[in-house]
Amino acid sequence: QLQLVESGGGLVQPGGSLRLSCAASGFPTDYYAVGWFRQAPGKEREAVSCMSSSGGVTNYADSVKGRFTISRDNAKRTVYLQMNSLKPGDTAVYYCAASWSGQTTQTKCIVGLVNYWGQGTQVTVSS
Repeated sequence: QLQLVESGGGLVQPGGSLRLSCAASGFPTDYYAVGWFRQAPGKEREAVSCMSSSGGVTNYADSVKGRFTISRDNAKRTVYLQMNSLKPGDTAVYYCAASWSGQTTQTKCIVGLVNYWGQGTQVTVSS
């Protein structure tokens, strides 16, 4: 069983930055695609950014391209999401996700393909 624990959420003013972290335990993450999803009140969970198991392929939602950056450190079993130029529309609960992919370029950036979820961390962008 892979366990994911997010941290780094909080309240930030528009234009500010946050870095989310996701620590994995239970299994090595080398063969898992990883990603960040978010869910705002009254809305469906959506993909924000995903990365293949090797880190060579990344996906970003159009709404965050150029502002958010996903990265991973397999040795530390940690996934990061650097969020810059935050907007009120980025307010949501952010979830870390992991999906079995083997050593492939698949990012599995779809809610229905995720095998493991973290508990979520709240990000609020407001003045």
